[in-house]
Amino acid sequence: MSDARVRLLFVDEGSYHHEVVTVPESSLAGHDRLIDAIREDPEILRRTWVDVGRLCAAYRVEDEDAG
Repeated sequence: MSDARVRLLFVDEGSYHHEVVTVPESSLAGHDRLIDAIREDPEILRRTWVDVGRLCAAYRVEDEDAG
C-alpha cells in the first residue's frame, strides 16, 4: 500500500499553522475532495489524529522540499 503526503492547514484563533502527514492512497481514491477524505475516512482517522474543527485546507505535497 502506498502513501501520499498531505499538508494540513489549521487555524486557531487567527493563527495559521500546517502539518504534513502521510495517508493511504487507497483512502483518497474513495472521495471527491481531499479534505473530505481527511475528515471522514476511517483508515486516515485511525492512523492520524486530526482536529477537524480547526482544519481549513488540505493539499497534496508532491515534492519533499515543499514548504
